[in-house]
Amino acid sequence: MRNPDVPALRLEEFTPKEIPGLVKLSASVGWDYDEDEVKTLFSAGKVFGHKDSQGLVCSSAAVIPYGKTLASIGMVIVHRECRGLGLGKELTQACIDAVSGGKAFADDMDVANDPILMLIATPEGRPLYEKMGFAAVDCVHKLLCDVYAAPKESPKDSAASVQPLLPEHVEQVVKLDQRAVGAERKSFLQRRIQQARKGVVLLDADGRVTGYGLAIEGPVNLILGPIVAPDDQGASRIVTELARDCQGRLRIDVPSGHHAFRTFLQSCGFVQVSQPPVMIKNGERLPERNGQLFAIAAQVFG
Repeated sequence: MRNPDVPALRLEEFTPKEIPGLVKLSASVGWDYDEDEVKTLFSAGKVFGHKDSQGLVCSSAAVIPYGKTLASIGMVIVHRECRGLGLGKELTQACIDAVSGGKAFADDMDVANDPILMLIATPEGRPLYEKMGFAAVDCVHKLLCDVYAAPKESPKDSAASVQPLLPEHVEQVVKLDQRAVGAERKSFLQRRIQQARKGVVLLDADGRVTGYGLAIEGPVNLILGPIVAPDDQGASRIVTELARDCQGRLRIDVPSGHHAFRTFLQSCGFVQVSQPPVMIKNGERLPERNGQLFAIAAQVFG
């Protein structure tokens, strides 16, 4: 892509036919979106972008609504040769407009306030988001692991067990997730579970689901998340099971706090590589959460 024809860079809502171009755009900036990940974006939200006069994808942004109260913006990418043209602002505004005024992709929504918009910012994007009314309210800890070292003694709890996630667990998982995230994410979770290489649940002595975790196979990393658990020990047990027999690189994004859990991860070979801010608009704080979200799904999904 060279010398883009600026007048030809029209913003549009993309369809799944643009998936190959979006994957290529992601790779051009060193991000690791693959076809399955982008399919999940289309199934759960809307994707916007620009194409040049030859039809090549040169920008992208996605917005995913969670119920009536929260929406996540991510995959905001502008090709290096198209930067400085205001495309990032136009993309972000399209995402904002898509869920403003009671839209949130549902014709029958009747809400008094626009949903809280959240995103996890890169250093390059943060100044733009601040100008558009987003404010940093939290952070996540991005950790990578080249070689996973399973704990010599796995965290144990005789009253709980880690089992494969089965269809009969999904409704309980959705409810647990809603309390942990502060918003209902059923449609997203159903697709994410289908996409997962592995899913597990934490069951108490009565067989009730008290936690869950997913492992998503990416082109570079095995992504661990979301992970919801009642405590650090439960989250550690879920990670141990998800990472079992993994021979490649792993990634996990942990919300702020959870110091003991991050210490456990570091003992298994994880290294923190960044601490990007969580930024929001249309509110002063994230929706109320119960402290049981130990890993997010991915930065695009929040």
